[in-house]
Amino acid sequence: MGRDLEKYLRPEVKSTPFCPGCGHGILMNLILRAIDDLQLRMDEMLFVSGIGCAAWIPSPNFNADTLHTLHGRAVAFATGAKMFNPKLKTMVISGDGDLASIGGNHLIHAARRNIDLTVICANNMIYGMTGGQVASTSPVGAITSTTTEGNIYRPFDLCKLVLGAGAPYVARYSVTQPVSLIEAIKKSLTIEGFTFVEVLSTCPTQFGRRNRYDSPTDMLTMLKESCISKQEAEQLTPEELQGKVITGEFSDGGA
Repeated sequence: MGRDLEKYLRPEVKSTPFCPGCGHGILMNLILRAIDDLQLRMDEMLFVSGIGCAAWIPSPNFNADTLHTLHGRAVAFATGAKMFNPKLKTMVISGDGDLASIGGNHLIHAARRNIDLTVICANNMIYGMTGGQVASTSPVGAITSTTTEGNIYRPFDLCKLVLGAGAPYVARYSVTQPVSLIEAIKKSLTIEGFTFVEVLSTCPTQFGRRNRYDSPTDMLTMLKESCISKQEAEQLTPEELQGKVITGEFSDGGA
């Protein structure tokens, strides 16, 4: 059965702002499917984003109240809005550079305070919009505009970071795992407290071209091959886990 997801978009929206093959367009669709499944009212929601490609998911696309804020300050703005109007179901949607690099301090303290926010982090492992610079999530060896000979620093495990700060619900899925990702977003929206969903996304323009992925399909294939479940990970040795990304729920909200 088809869905009428256009009702969640502003009437003037005719296309997405993303590059061909960008995983953020997939994520935008999945967020709206989760909202549609839960039958949430857009006039009772607030979407907050910072600066970067992922920040364009809610604004100017969603037919709802949106805050497009300063770089790295999405969680801070969302905290203020939630304090002013606790009835708002407030969702932060932004990228790994915005949330975990420039805005990392806001992220960990919002998790520590257990503020009632849903944070969706679109992690494409690079600063996609602002020039392709290395991010705190870029893999070791990744070629970026600021690491032309390969990144030498290990990346953050964002789920471990937020889990260590005390978030009650933490999950990670790839845009190549749409069913599981929709369910995680739905769950994050129904739990009171700070919830965090890391979404592994693709950036064929800035990351892919520099790192010898010849097409968006190659990047999606890379995600499919590198993502494994927690159950699969338990059967592998540390050597076999090299290069793999564990997906699933890491804290289930106390359910």
